[in-house]
Amino acid sequence: MFNLFPEEETRFTWDSVGSVIDGQRNLGDTMPVFIYRLLQFTLKDELVRRYGNEEMIDIFRSAGELAGKEFAAHLLDLDLPFNEFVAQLQNVLEESKIGILRVESFDPATGKAMLTVGEDLDCSGLPVTGETVCNYDEGFLAGVLKVYTKKDYVVTEVDCWATGSRVCRFKAEVKAPECAHDA
Repeated sequence: MFNLFPEEETRFTWDSVGSVIDGQRNLGDTMPVFIYRLLQFTLKDELVRRYGNEEMIDIFRSAGELAGKEFAAHLLDLDLPFNEFVAQLQNVLEESKIGILRVESFDPATGKAMLTVGEDLDCSGLPVTGETVCNYDEGFLAGVLKVYTKKDYVVTEVDCWATGSRVCRFKAEVKAPECAHDA
């Protein structure tokens, strides 16, 4: 399997997904959302137990970013102008039943954006806990933006179904360059 992003040490590639159609000829390529969440939230629970909450969040963001980069590189036309790219991304996310993406704002000069995802795969319908839970989505959106813009992004969820909102809202910003320490 070939790694599209050789600067990163990872064993995952798009080929790792395999052929779902060939593998599930009778069951098809869809599954209930609760099965996805069963995997996600039990994995989160185990990671918190072993490594703590902050490390779990970091792991989910990193995994989401890798997934977002592979998703964008294999399913999206990265040569489209921004508005057409966003329209295509919206369609693919909706068709994949990941969520309904809306761009509330985007500043082309700074790269800052505010995005919402309705009917989010990770959290829509969860009980209100007061905490944002879409860390994987933060990374996923950062990965998509990174591949399209060729800039590192930090994406932070500011509203979530689990905080009482009915959409997930994400603030996206170009990551500040690493500064050298003063000597």
